Amino acid sequence: MTIHSLQRQALVVISAFSVTGLAAWQPSRAEQADVEPPHRVSTESEPMASGPFSPSWSSLAAYEAPDWFRDAKFGIWAHWGPQCAPEAGDWYARHMYSQGHWQYESHLKNYGHPSEFGFKDVIRSWKAERWNPEELVALYKRAGAMYFVAMANHHDNFDLWNSKHQPWNSVALGPKQDLVGRWARAARDQGLRFGVTVHAAHAWLWYETAQGADATGSKAGVPYDGRLRKSDGQGTWWDGLDPQDLYEQAHEPSRDFADLNKIHGRWNWTGDGSVPDAAYCQRFYNRTVDLINQHDPDLLYFDDTALPLWPASDAGLTIAAHFYNRNMARREGRLQAVLCGKILDQQQRQCMIWDIERGHSNRIEPFPWQTDTCIGDWHYNRDVYNRRRYKSAHSVVHMLIDIVSKNGNLLLNVPVRSDGTIDDQERAIVEEIAEWTAVNGKAIYGTRPWIVFGEGPAMDETAELSAQGFNEGKGKPLTAADYRFVARGDSVFAFAMGRPGETAAIASLGNKAGLLQRKIVKVRLAGGDEPLDWSQENDALVIKVPTASLPARSEFATCFEIILTAATDP
Repeated sequence: MTIHSLQRQALVVISAFSVTGLAAWQPSRAEQADVEPPHRVSTESEPMASGPFSPSWSSLAAYEAPDWFRDAKFGIWAHWGPQCAPEAGDWYARHMYSQGHWQYESHLKNYGHPSEFGFKDVIRSWKAERWNPEELVALYKRAGAMYFVAMANHHDNFDLWNSKHQPWNSVALGPKQDLVGRWARAARDQGLRFGVTVHAAHAWLWYETAQGADATGSKAGVPYDGRLRKSDGQGTWWDGLDPQDLYEQAHEPSRDFADLNKIHGRWNWTGDGSVPDAAYCQRFYNRTVDLINQHDPDLLYFDDTALPLWPASDAGLTIAAHFYNRNMARREGRLQAVLCGKILDQQQRQCMIWDIERGHSNRIEPFPWQTDTCIGDWHYNRDVYNRRRYKSAHSVVHMLIDIVSKNGNLLLNVPVRSDGTIDDQERAIVEEIAEWTAVNGKAIYGTRPWIVFGEGPAMDETAELSAQGFNEGKGKPLTAADYRFVARGDSVFAFAMGRPGETAAIASLGNKAGLLQRKIVKVRLAGGDEPLDWSQENDALVIKVPTASLPARSEFATCFEIILTAATDP
């Protein structure tokens, strides 16, 4: 792997990092690798582990994805926190402070006005009273997941472990349990790798709506609770807690902060938004290193452009170096850590795993990557259940195969309800995925991309990525006429993306394609032993399909294993 050396340029360092000063410091995306961040974190409170990695892009470029991740292919995620308490979908804690938004209206109906019952109070109401992580993780293992990932915090800034640096955490409040700790034990007891996702770097911007007020009505001009301080809590249930540790709104908000769409242009900290101060960056660093040290995740996912707070701070770079060094030290010098980030440039893709949200690449990627997606809304949404709008198991299987054929992994969120359970529709979907992987898992796990990833009509209509992904479901639907390929050892696995008819004709395996460098010895169904009748013709490999005895869920995808002569054979 090529290691790029970087030269740091002396840019304007802003000591008082404010909206006014930001105009003098707006590096382009191409320039960001050379930025000297205005805020450098201290490692005094939470020391950075020593080792070969240092907090720079050039150092992190020595990273190589571990084999366990490349072999695993499929993970399941519990994107679960206090925003699931209302069962009203994602980004609730931001939108509940936006008059006219449907989540504001839902909050008004179910809890009261956000000047009187804010998100801090939603946290208090969340109990997770029926949560059984052991049962859920066992179900996910049966479905074929090889790693399990839990959310450690979201943009709502609430830590879901026994956090040393955030008083607003799930041990002190709400469920009063170390949720990350219990998820970790459940995953490891099932023999699964364990990961965590961290989203809290953006609370500074994300919660700015909590500084607002209604524009009309009986509460017009009455401030929401986003500016409350510790001194305001005397005699309340939160007496002794500082709401600013949660909301992080002791700053002048960004211009037009009430415009909900503005945040997207400010996500990478180089737009016209308010930029966090050094203390905020330091708290984020301390909390995240504490999380790593307490739970030693195998995978760490950041919901950020590149790394958290970059290029405003080196917090993310320092966390990454700590994570890699600590992981190596605890695993006899072998780096087994996986770090995921979004919207990465070419050098950054050498430093970590590129994560695509609700989307997929349209080619075989040179480095391993991951799609994160969800069968419903990210946080549990009762309306998705009522309207039966979950992704089908059929759709999930198609995504898994397509992603694996291009050197990727699929991380699938199964939304968890307020009480810690999943609903009956979700459980049925997971069980159907389990039926398919029980037969076809051999053709997924431990494989690598073949010479080409696929063929068929859907190749003519693909959708480009937008921002961090979001091309999911926008291409031509896959059918039994479409094929995806992977390989392992002396086998090529060809997935018909549906149930084929009496014969399957695979052009990429025909003589004319010239892609097979070795002779075919046998063809059989993945998961089966009986040989199938076949002939390698000029235009295609033609396989006689045993339509009467195809395995369970072959309507999702039917996999043929093409066994070749050994690589050492003439």
